Amino acid sequence: MAHIHEKIDITVGAYIVNGDAVFLRMHDKYKLWAHVGGHVELDEDPNQAVVREAKEEAGLDITLVGTKPSVAEGKGYSELIPPRFMNRHRIDDGHEHVDLIYFATSDSRKIVPAAGEADVETHWFTKEELDNPKYGLREHIRHYAKAALDAVKK
Repeated sequence: MAHIHEKIDITVGAYIVNGDAVFLRMHDKYKLWAHVGGHVELDEDPNQAVVREAKEEAGLDITLVGTKPSVAEGKGYSELIPPRFMNRHRIDDGHEHVDLIYFATSDSRKIVPAAGEADVETHWFTKEELDNPKYGLREHIRHYAKAALDAVKK
């Protein structure tokens, strides 16, 4: 999707856990291991956006980890599952993202990206693999992935 604003956008990402592994994909533009995710579109909330991005980029149906606050909802109002982490990062000299990081589960490890999505390398990482230098994972990716695995332990 195109940027909603030229200076800053709200984005979402999901660390998806199945069993003892967390899903990461090679980012098609930046060529580094990352979570699924992307921009929140104008007609959706962040929970809807992260579920959509997981389906588009990996073909995975996900369940977000967490609970909505139990307060009365009314017309035009709804509670959302909050993100586990948030960060703000610069994309280039004139644009940045505020990224809402969610944890999720999937009942499947079968990856089938939507038509038109880039054909990228994917991997289900165990906790031990996250520390393997051969993957060159960035520190914050490793941190979030480990936290997701810990949060979803049965």
